[in-house]
Amino acid sequence: MARILIIDDDDALRSVIAQNLTLAGHTVLQAGDGNQGIALAKAEQVDLVLTDLVMPGKEGVETIIELHRENPTLPIIAMSGGMPRSQMYLQIATKLGARQTLAKPFTPQDLISAIDRVLSEPPRPASA
Repeated sequence: MARILIIDDDDALRSVIAQNLTLAGHTVLQAGDGNQGIALAKAEQVDLVLTDLVMPGKEGVETIIELHRENPTLPIIAMSGGMPRSQMYLQIATKLGARQTLAKPFTPQDLISAIDRVLSEPPRPASA
């Protein structure tokens, strides 16, 4: 199974996602913002990053750009929701290299399916 880094400022949601991924057999690392997530991605070997887009401090789009600068083939899934511009942010994330997007709220099965799809794809550099 994969080592997955979850970056989200919503502690409760991050915890629920981590529980679902752990139950699915994945190893999970967690970060509460983009800066912490980038530091973890540099310090730890991760197979995939799941990042929120709207966060205080370093938000998700900046996080995706920096993660791909460090590791162009690192698969990233972007997630966003609950605000009027969520779809726009998800589209931007895709253009910057996110392999998949998830609009909140999503089901645990939506999450696992997205992760399985991304992890089964051959490595490819970011499109940005």
